[in-house]
Amino acid sequence: SPLSSETANDWNIRDEESGYNKNLFCIPKHYEEDLERVFIPHGLILDRTERLARDIMQDMGSHHIVALCVLKGGYKFFADLLDHIKALNQNGDKSVPVTVDFVRTKSYCNDSPTEKISFVGEELPTLHGKDIIETGRTMKALLSKIKDKRPRMVKVVSLLVKRTGQSPGYRPDYTGFEIPDKFVVGYALDYNEYFRDLNHICILKENAKEKYRM
Repeated sequence: SPLSSETANDWNIRDEESGYNKNLFCIPKHYEEDLERVFIPHGLILDRTERLARDIMQDMGSHHIVALCVLKGGYKFFADLLDHIKALNQNGDKSVPVTVDFVRTKSYCNDSPTEKISFVGEELPTLHGKDIIETGRTMKALLSKIKDKRPRMVKVVSLLVKRTGQSPGYRPDYTGFEIPDKFVVGYALDYNEYFRDLNHICILKENAKEKYRM
């Protein structure tokens, strides 16, 4: 199992975990030579996202949810999370209205964070679908901008939190998986805009970084 027994409830993936043989999964032909391993299969992502949706709905009470998607890397997670929230709204004993909005941030070039964090979109309300938190620098900047709008409540949802030596200790309110410091792509996570069209989260080969470098 990719989850350590003592921390399974936190969905921590161990540092030594290498993932799964990619030949066990359907991988687009154009990416087969670029990927080392499948790190988190698509089905496991969906199951974890369903549980996150349930936890969020239990915590939100009767509050109107404004779901804010951080583009581009968060769009798949955001859409799947909202699908599960919508199902709970339709089938549960209680329901809350949900509206959506989007913001785009850019802080990466190749595999290194750039110094400048840019935002596109100024209507910045309440709940976030974020794809991956590494240093937390981008999210802190976004949260500062959002809090200027004086929302009643702000909760951050991140599918992935990466353990890195650069981390200042920022933690989202809801985490899908905590992962070791590996460069991963897929499920809308990109490397210079490639690999967003890959269902699984996979480990990128080092030589693929040169192949797709800008």
